[in-house]
Amino acid sequence: MSQGRHWNPRSGACFMEMASFLAGERWSDHPKCTHPVLAAAARCVNDAVDDPTRQRLVVMIPEVVGLNPDDPRVDAAIAARCATEALPVSSERAQHALAVGLLAAERTLAQLEGETGPLGRMCREALSTAPSAEKWARDFTARAGALRRPLRSHAARRLVALSIDAIAEACVTDTPDRLVRLLRACIDDTKSFMPPVPASTSRLEVPWEPAAKDRRPELSGS
Repeated sequence: MSQGRHWNPRSGACFMEMASFLAGERWSDHPKCTHPVLAAAARCVNDAVDDPTRQRLVVMIPEVVGLNPDDPRVDAAIAARCATEALPVSSERAQHALAVGLLAAERTLAQLEGETGPLGRMCREALSTAPSAEKWARDFTARAGALRRPLRSHAARRLVALSIDAIAEACVTDTPDRLVRLLRACIDDTKSFMPPVPASTSRLEVPWEPAAKDRRPELSGS
């Protein structure tokens, strides 16, 4: 699996392009089979890690096929997950922007799940680790007149991208592991909003299993 977009399977594949292939959709890194904010996280993580780490992501690709719940909390949940992971390791400048996004996610989740919901508590706990960034963010949103604005889908995708960039640029020694764990958490969070699947439903047939090995797109480097 490689970085960026590709014209066809012969030129390589990124995470979401492989998902489009598995779903039987037109070759694209924006397939309809996956929630848009989760897909944004997958694209950003794919592009932020090196080739060996990218191969660790391959096993997660089948899980995002058909993972597109319509619960209104999903946008804020994925964005909040990414921002809470990024906030403790980010630069001060990035922390300010992340805190603004987290406040918006917290407001949105409070409206949708109540003040004491688990996702709202996750936002609150993250903000408490960076009190100066939270104060700056509250002052900024007050001046901008955005105290009541919810987190929209396009803003959630921007917050996801900012968070993953901040982790990738952080002065930590385990960046690849953090990003792999983050994508794993985003997938699990999204799954929690899916309706129950009947026990009789068969599993997804994965095209790179041995019986179909010759049909899979080649996972090449960039």
